[in-house]
Amino acid sequence: MDPKLRDEIAQLHAQFCRGLSDPTRIMIVYLLTQEAHNVNELVEQLDLPQPTVSRHLKILRDRGIVIAKREGQCVEYHLSDPRITDALNLLRSIMADQLTSKGNLAQSVTEMSNL
Repeated sequence: MDPKLRDEIAQLHAQFCRGLSDPTRIMIVYLLTQEAHNVNELVEQLDLPQPTVSRHLKILRDRGIVIAKREGQCVEYHLSDPRITDALNLLRSIMADQLTSKGNLAQSVTEMSNL
């Protein structure tokens, strides 16, 4: 593969991942998995100030993670692709397995220190 193309793909991948690197943005993605929401609905559900939610939505839009569609006076936000939630769920599953493994290791250490 052409090194320049490889670098460009890696950069796009990193930008996309940075879009999901904030807990608030992850929560927004999960809320949009269920249904489309406008900013005010997200503000209410997240219990955050409107400017904060708008800033996070802009980052998600810029990364192509959400799509904004005007519905009358409001702008509704949708996930651009439902596989985004699948990817987050896969990461959660990996983290759960890692935590289980660490918990088992901690349990073993505790049992050994009681001998």
